[in-house]
Amino acid sequence: MEAGAGTESPQISAENCFDILTRAKRDGAEGARRRALGFMSRHYLQVLRTPAVFGRLTAAERELILARRMEGTKVLAVAESSDASDRGGSRESSRPQSPQPPAPEDPEHRRVFCLHPDTRRWEVLTRLPEDVPAKGSGMCTMYNYLFVAGGIRAHGDGRSKASDRVFCYNPLTGLWSQVRPLSQPRCQLRLVSMDGHLYAIGGECLFTVERYDPRVDRWAPVAPLPRGSFAVAHEATSCGGELFVSGGSLFYRLLRYDSRRDEWEECPFNESRRRSTDMVAHRSLVYRFDVDRERAGVSVYKYNTAAKAWHGGASFPLENPRPFRCAVLGERIYCVNRSHTLQFEVREEREGFGPEVLPPPAEARGALVPFVLSLDRDE
Repeated sequence: MEAGAGTESPQISAENCFDILTRAKRDGAEGARRRALGFMSRHYLQVLRTPAVFGRLTAAERELILARRMEGTKVLAVAESSDASDRGGSRESSRPQSPQPPAPEDPEHRRVFCLHPDTRRWEVLTRLPEDVPAKGSGMCTMYNYLFVAGGIRAHGDGRSKASDRVFCYNPLTGLWSQVRPLSQPRCQLRLVSMDGHLYAIGGECLFTVERYDPRVDRWAPVAPLPRGSFAVAHEATSCGGELFVSGGSLFYRLLRYDSRRDEWEECPFNESRRRSTDMVAHRSLVYRFDVDRERAGVSVYKYNTAAKAWHGGASFPLENPRPFRCAVLGERIYCVNRSHTLQFEVREEREGFGPEVLPPPAEARGALVPFVLSLDRDE
């Protein structure tokens, strides 16, 4: 369980924060009330899975501590990682392969960077703990925490093994902690957050999917991916309360998961037969990015989840393009790899790649996984 931050008053803890809040409300002590709610916001996961605290808060107080947690300066962040197999942009076979022993990891290159919103320079935010596999793991954010699940680790006998461990980073305290392990070890999974839950999707030779409920700190199986769909190298995102999965060796397919019915169904095919590099959602649209080395550029397709139709999008000329990963911040999709960061505008009045190409973090290693975090307003 995550320890308290050093900046918090020593008199407040997860065990007494609700009592402090109750006394503050009774006595009209506004300062103590704000301090108790602030502690709950900074340690939201711990409070969420403590019925004696979260279950006794009013609906307004629950909304307040979550809203406060999500406030602050939103920044683009990237984690140094690597996939267990090449994610090339060409139309290569993605037939499942036996996991290969990962190369020894350099502890100096397990960093998480954030892009300073004013200076537009990359700064080190934290480092992945040594126990976190940096190869083949899934990463995403939920409730302003960074979660890292699964991956592949080398053992002393020279063999590698998929991991079931799940770690989370709290940017408001600067601390890492662990949550309940996955139901089964996974490598090359996709980790997606939706409606207050995490979904661990597929992995090396796996079609199974499981869902994490942070209120009870538990993973539970949901409907697996349809047989014959995507064993590895898939992309996944959430949009409008539904999961969408694509990629693998069947590049044109898009699957939709309805959590209410616990069912997967086929969406209309995409015209591109190339392997996509990533897929993200903005409003009711799912954006798919394809790297085309033959035509030296990046192509964008978008799927309208309301109209259930694909549309061709913008393209961007790029010499020798390399695969990248994407994150949405405001009205912009950032496309990040070790060479550059492209910016794709998704405003209603304008959609397309902007002219500014940001440099990557200096001396970054491996694949870069982007995401968005809100940093404390006082930082």
